Formats: sequence, structure tokens, C-alpha cells
Amino acid sequence: MIYQRSSQLFAEAEKVIPGGVNSPVRAFKAVGGTPIFVKSAKGAYLYDEDGNRLIDYINSWGPMILGHAFSPVVEAVIEKAKLGTSFGMPTELETQIAALAVSMVPNIDKIRFVNSGTEACMSAVRLARGFTKKDKIIKFAGCYHGHSDSFLIQAGSGAITFGTPNSPGVTEGTAKDTLLAKYNDLDNVASLIAANENEIAAIIVEPVAGNMGCVPPNKGFLEGLRQLCSDNGILLIFDEVMTGFRLARGGVQELFNIKADIVCFGKVIGGGLPVGAFAASNEIMNYLAPLGPVYQAGTLSGNPLAMAAGLAMLQALDSDRAIFKRLEEKTAYLAAGIDTVLKANNITFTINRIGSMVSVHFAAEAVVDFQSAAKGDNETFKKFFHGLLNEGVYIAPSAYETWFITDALTYEDLDFTIQAIDKVSKTF
Repeated sequence: MIYQRSSQLFAEAEKVIPGGVNSPVRAFKAVGGTPIFVKSAKGAYLYDEDGNRLIDYINSWGPMILGHAFSPVVEAVIEKAKLGTSFGMPTELETQIAALAVSMVPNIDKIRFVNSGTEACMSAVRLARGFTKKDKIIKFAGCYHGHSDSFLIQAGSGAITFGTPNSPGVTEGTAKDTLLAKYNDLDNVASLIAANENEIAAIIVEPVAGNMGCVPPNKGFLEGLRQLCSDNGILLIFDEVMTGFRLARGGVQELFNIKADIVCFGKVIGGGLPVGAFAASNEIMNYLAPLGPVYQAGTLSGNPLAMAAGLAMLQALDSDRAIFKRLEEKTAYLAAGIDTVLKANNITFTINRIGSMVSVHFAAEAVVDFQSAAKGDNETFKKFFHGLLNEGVYIAPSAYETWFITDALTYEDLDFTIQAIDKVSKTF
């Protein structure tokens, strides 16, 4: 495929935007080459500025669970925009989507909307600290919770891809309050809690990691975290920015029947517009201003366009209870096909899959945490990425990102993808 127009646009962007992109992983630094500039998208497909059609497995990093330009979402945004784009005042829409979200997700009474997943996680940690009156948090190596200072301590996703897991600009004072644990290792978590007795406000975790590739929790891991938190007066925060309303109607809490104290949302809840949210019980949420002492605010939080998109998306998911089964079946079909062709071509790999999230790791051993994910063969991944791109299949330009399956994908699309992987893997 030819990407001449994208190359020209990237050269122009580099003159006025740092690195030519507004989010580092988009720059293709991990895979080489020039970023693809998108002109439009519909259903399961992207259409770039050079006229190429690509089967999309990023789906705007997760939210396009029903496909790009999903008509109910687009129509809701258009109709709402005609009435005004932002007011900085309450609207009925905010209550409607809040009530629906609370009805869909177990163990939450109230929800507050913000403008991004980063903001949701940042606010959740502040709330946890205010509620518990403790300062320290535990996060896991390879889990990414946005670019707030507290989280850029061996973060996953873009931070790893871009080579700056510990970002300059994060002060030592901030870093000392973030304790780093090993994902899927309860003993490691327990030792951190013992060494910092009565100092830890919260444990924040991607209950299914998506920022070191897809890494599901080992059996008993989330249950063990819940017990450790309950035993030690620590709040358990589930970062469901990726998994919320994607892996199940009620997210990972429903999927594994495990209660978190605070849950963070993003991606799907905005229907493709920039929305995040955090939610908890009345007892915890009532600590937020204006009811309580923990301050959090946002001029554009709950803006009508984002709320219209999110409400249309959640209504569609709520009314179609079979969607999560369909998504899981499509993902399983794709994973089985990839497994078959990579084995046939003698490629060293492992596949992780859960629900509608899947990753191919070019590693010999099981990928269960950041350390094992980092052992993957990045040179092979680069060939894999560019090979698929040339075949018309777009996956994330980083070995540390999950693929997201959309319901708009047909089995013909999945077969095409499997055949493309077979063709590409023969060239390794």
C-alpha cells in the first residue's frame, strides 16, 4: 500500500506539534515508519488519507465496541449539537446516563463524569486518599492509569513504548508515595503492605491489564487483592477504562463477581467522545465536593455532546444482552485462527485473550506480568505490524497494547485477517 499523503501530513505536523502527534504511541517510534493519517471510518474499517481501507483492531483504543460511526451515537451527537455544544451548567442528560451506568454496574451508587480516563484515575486516587486519610498507593508495573504524576512509575503502554517509564517532571516527593508491585503476584503485594503498615490508601489495578498487551489476572489474584484490601483498611480501585462496559455489561466486577471500592471508566462510556468517570458507594462518593472535603471539578465535565454519545452507546449495550457473547465468540475465532497459522509457520508466540480483548506476544513463555511481556521479540513484532499494515490490517503500533474486537467485524473480516497473518508470518 502507498502512504504518500500520510507521510506528507506527518512532515507538516512535525513542524507545529511535538513529534508530529498529540499522543506519543501514535508516532510509530516503536515500529518505525510513518504514522497513518485517518480521513474517515465506518463499521470495522478505517479509510486513510491515501484512500486505503484498513480493518481496524484498535477501534480508537477500545470505545468503538459497536463499530465506527455507529448511527445511534452519531445521530444523538448531531441532534444535541444543534441545541448547543457546552453550557457549564447541569443538564438532564447527565442524570440519565448516570442512572443507567449505576443500574448496569454492580456495587456503585453514584458516579461522577470527567473528561478522560487519566482524570478519572487521578480523581479516584485523590478521593481514596481523602477518604482513608492515608497517602501511599500501590500500582502494578506495566499497568497504565494515565499520565498523572502518581502513575508514571513504570507505567505501561505509551510510556514503555516511548522509552520513558519514569518520566522527567515527576517529583521524588510524588514518586515516594507510589509503591510498585508485580502484577499477578499476591505475595509481592502483601510484602509491600506489611512494609508500609497503615500508610496505604489504595491499590489501583487494571483488573485485566491492557497496557502491556492483554494480560488477564491469574486465578485468585483479584480475589486476593480484595481480601488484602479488606483486611488492611485499603480501598481497591479497579481501572476499568478499557474493560468497563466491554468485557461484560457490568465490567470486570460482574465478570469475576468481585467488588471494588472505586471503579474508573472511560473509552466505551463516551461512545467515542472524550469521557471518563469514577464511581463508588454513597459513603465514598459523598466525600466529594460539594458534599465533602475532597475537591474535584471540571468545566466541561458532563458536557452535552459527550453525554449524548455515551448515553446512546450504553443504551445500545444495555438493550442487546447478547453482544458480549458475540464479541467473545468472534475473539475466540480470531485467536484460534492466529494460533493455527503461527504454529504452522513455526513462529514462537503466545496468545492472551479474554472477552473481546486479545494480544499476540512473540514470547516463548506465558505472559502474566510486565517482566514476561518485556521478553517478547520486538523485532518480530515490527515485521508483523508492517506486514499486516501492507495487507490492509491495522493493529496497535506497539507490542504493549491489546487488540480490541468490535461487533462490526464480520467473520469474513476475521478470515481475511487470519490469512494476512499466515502470509506475513511466512516472511519471518
